[in-house]
Amino acid sequence: MEEKVVQEESKKKQPFGSRDKIGYLLGDLGNDFSFQMAASYLMVFYTKVLGVTAGFVGALFLTARLVDAFTDVGMGNLCDNSRTQKDGRFRPWIRRMAVPVAIASVLMYNYLIADWAYPAKIAYVIVTYILWGSICYTGINIPYGSMASVITADAAERTSLSTYRTMGALFAGVFVGILTPMLVYVKDESGNSVPSGERFLLVAILFALFAILCYFLCYRFCQERVELPQSEKKESTLLVDLKELMRDKAFLAVMAGALLSLIANLSIASLNQYLFLDYFGDTGYLAWVSIVSLLATLLIAPFGGKITRKFGKKEAGTVSLLATAAIYFLIYFLHIKNPGIYLIWLFFAYAAVGYYTIVTWAFLSDVIDDYQVRTGRRKDGTVYAVYSFARKLGQALAGGIGGFALALIGYEETAKVQTEAVRESIYAISMWIPAVSFLAGGLLLLFLYPLTRERVEENQQKIRGL
Repeated sequence: MEEKVVQEESKKKQPFGSRDKIGYLLGDLGNDFSFQMAASYLMVFYTKVLGVTAGFVGALFLTARLVDAFTDVGMGNLCDNSRTQKDGRFRPWIRRMAVPVAIASVLMYNYLIADWAYPAKIAYVIVTYILWGSICYTGINIPYGSMASVITADAAERTSLSTYRTMGALFAGVFVGILTPMLVYVKDESGNSVPSGERFLLVAILFALFAILCYFLCYRFCQERVELPQSEKKESTLLVDLKELMRDKAFLAVMAGALLSLIANLSIASLNQYLFLDYFGDTGYLAWVSIVSLLATLLIAPFGGKITRKFGKKEAGTVSLLATAAIYFLIYFLHIKNPGIYLIWLFFAYAAVGYYTIVTWAFLSDVIDDYQVRTGRRKDGTVYAVYSFARKLGQALAGGIGGFALALIGYEETAKVQTEAVRESIYAISMWIPAVSFLAGGLLLLFLYPLTRERVEENQQKIRGL
């Protein structure tokens, strides 16, 4: 009876088009208003405004990732086992969680607790951070990501969804990156820039309101078209699904590729701070890095679908990663001294990796299809949840690698000027870490990822025939 309702409802749905793509862009735009602000400025707020030690904040962020191992997978399993409603299986969660995640994101920036006793302050920080990141954000991000595979079954259309999602994240990054420092910092009596707790809260409220609007537009514009009938072949438990995923060659390859890509990209972002400050000696160029990244991605984005149709995601993604690795190796050997020249080469690197960046999420839809063909079960939520958790581990790992590398080369945090040897080493690790990571990712796709264009097309034909 449930399947009949879904089939009747699907007849009323509009063909896949611009509404879906714009709606999906807005979903990640909503996500990243809170995520990117937290990623870039939450530690500053905790340490500078609330007076919490940096060591505790680091421990909190790491502990939260352990909590995510349970909440991410649990949310994915909940989505997979929930009943498909008139508006789909995943879309209802966006409507349900839009306001809670926005409220939770605001609560983290409550500057009024700065004068509380330290234990009470710590308790508040723990509860609100876990509430936002491990519960509310997970409750909307897992269904949002899983929804891509049911909006359309076409590989090229899924690539376009991935492209638009990437653009949503980029727009949010530029918006948060430019607007936040302009609003949250004030001048003290000595003329130094200091963070304002009151302004942090106001910015958090502003971003939360924007996020709610984006979420509801995402819900309104996107439609689920791929039917998700319950499998009758055999019963499945979460433990069984997880064991099968850990033996799934395609999924493991995609997950490892995501880890390596994150290590590369986040290492670039973090090490650029030291590269421009200590090696180039000019932080004025740092503002251009985000702009260069955005322009390079915008250049490649219109061609993502065409490239996928002509070559396939595995094939084009491999070339994208290997070409990027080659550029970073070349930058290292060129030994660039001028920051402007470096930005030009950085543009080429971002353009080279652009294709892989915009189709990252589309890889996952192909893995979900392949899993369904082989097992007879469709586990969109669980697959996306495990993948999402792997990416979070990659974020934590990237930070550790960057910090370890700086310690290894003898970087002195208190020194106003680093030694010549340290400055040269900063340049070296800033190129070698992304170069090796991109190279490993490209080779992994080439030799271990089994979903060629032909196999993806075969899987789609089989699913249409079910």
